[in-house]
Amino acid sequence: MSETTVRRRPMSGAFAVGVVTAFALIAAAKPAAADFRLCNNTASRVGVSVGYKDAQGWTTEGWWNLPARTCETVLKGNLIARYYYVYAVDYDRGGEWMGQAYMCTRDKEFTIRGINDCLARGYDRTGFFEVDTGDQRAWTVQLTESSEQAPQHPLPPGNPLSSVPPSRSPASAGATSPPKSPSR
Repeated sequence: MSETTVRRRPMSGAFAVGVVTAFALIAAAKPAAADFRLCNNTASRVGVSVGYKDAQGWTTEGWWNLPARTCETVLKGNLIARYYYVYAVDYDRGGEWMGQAYMCTRDKEFTIRGINDCLARGYDRTGFFEVDTGDQRAWTVQLTESSEQAPQHPLPPGNPLSSVPPSRSPASAGATSPPKSPSR
């Protein structure tokens, strides 16, 4: 199984995100479960949403509520795409894991088809970070805390996810909107 570690920087005026290098682990001789998993390696409860592109187009899903120091399979089975996108929020201490790939979300459990016109369709427009699985069958993302912020790499020019966000302040971009009780 392969994995990505992503670090959250504590809130300091505005939310900050650290994304740390991804690395691949060679699978053991016996077949491993083929899933997309997220691990919450913090002392807080974390809400997670994911985005991906399949044969029908772009989809975002959420919210999975991960208690402190737990892992959960959010997408079961072999991975269908090389790139997945994750947005997560720390319910207890504030802060978020986010990026520059904008997709649609909402504050309640959701499955949303399409990434365009989020606001016009009644959804929030949220910045997800990209996870490159390198075409692996399974992947685990580790959400961790950090006082150091790793450099973020911009999405390539022309990527449909990297369009300029609407003029909304970061504080009003839905960072605190995920529910605290429903779970998937």
